[in-house]
Amino acid sequence: MVAYQYSWFWNERFWLPPNVTWADLRNTDEVQYPQTTQLFVSLGYAVVLLIIRLIFERFIAGPIGQSLGIPGERKYAEPNAILEKVFTSITKNPDEKRLQGLAKQLDWSERQVQRWFRRRRNQDRPTLLQKFKEGSWRFTFYTMSFSYAVTILKDKPWLKDIQNCWTGFPDHPLTDDVTYLYIVELGFYWSLIFSLFRDVKRKDFWQMVVHHVATIMLVSFSWVANFVRIGSLIIVTHDMADIFLEAAKLLNYAKCQGLCDACFVIFAIVFFVSRLFIYPYWLVYSAATESIALSGVFPAYYVFVGLLLLLQCLHIFWGVTIAKMAYKFVISGTAEKDDRSDVEENSDVDENGKINGLYQNGPTSNSTNHIH
Repeated sequence: MVAYQYSWFWNERFWLPPNVTWADLRNTDEVQYPQTTQLFVSLGYAVVLLIIRLIFERFIAGPIGQSLGIPGERKYAEPNAILEKVFTSITKNPDEKRLQGLAKQLDWSERQVQRWFRRRRNQDRPTLLQKFKEGSWRFTFYTMSFSYAVTILKDKPWLKDIQNCWTGFPDHPLTDDVTYLYIVELGFYWSLIFSLFRDVKRKDFWQMVVHHVATIMLVSFSWVANFVRIGSLIIVTHDMADIFLEAAKLLNYAKCQGLCDACFVIFAIVFFVSRLFIYPYWLVYSAATESIALSGVFPAYYVFVGLLLLLQCLHIFWGVTIAKMAYKFVISGTAEKDDRSDVEENSDVDENGKINGLYQNGPTSNSTNHIH
């Protein structure tokens, strides 16, 4: 029974073009092809990356954030049974009428009640230093990954002519540099899945879950079917925008508003060019049309293109959010906070309760992230 299920899942008529068998993609002393067992290696890389991340955040990103004056502690709301009951059972954001009633009941000023609720809301949120450490890790990984990808792909024939992704497919032997890029990238996204419930939670949490799962499926599927050439181009196309996204957030946490705004503008431009132009009109188009003429149609082709389109739907979702932020940036002259962020409220609030500054958290990703 197990043998039957195994042979059914790895049916050559599903995974490979007509007249191609798994025997044609068997490793020899001269050439290497993607092997399914290598995907399990990425889980080991995920564990290693998580360990490196913990060390990086504690001994590098944390001290850097502290030296920049990014707060790692917050003021807690003083214990108050009446206000705690209102906070947990009725509302976390009382309106003016309720504020007046609570102030009268406690013999406090309305400002004191406002401050209590603000601190109580904030104490359930991660500190800016924690966000800075997480963002620093992603910024470092994306920068290194993109730099490595550009270095190894600059001389590859399929970067200069994308039709080389399909010419002779699937007889595309692997090189060690591309293998390393693929497996480490896959390991990184496994590490994001493992840490998703520990990291700062955003309002687009479930979109990020879908994104990371789709990414892992796309990378794994393209590896098994040897769509590695087009997959490597997707990786490098996605990483470039993430660098500026994380940089903008880090600069925002460090209160470098001018540089933050500049990075946001660069990020928005790179995002729209890479995710909404290059990706659909160069990569997806080639996978959906040119591959048919050069390698034929088979079931795995439809699944692969479907995953590419799912990723594009997420790009459009985030693109709309970024477009709204860009519009507010043009109107106000400063980058607006991302609507998906969990907003940490400023302690410096004026008499009308208005938060000083627009860009409290910066745009979030995670990748708006990637084949990723």
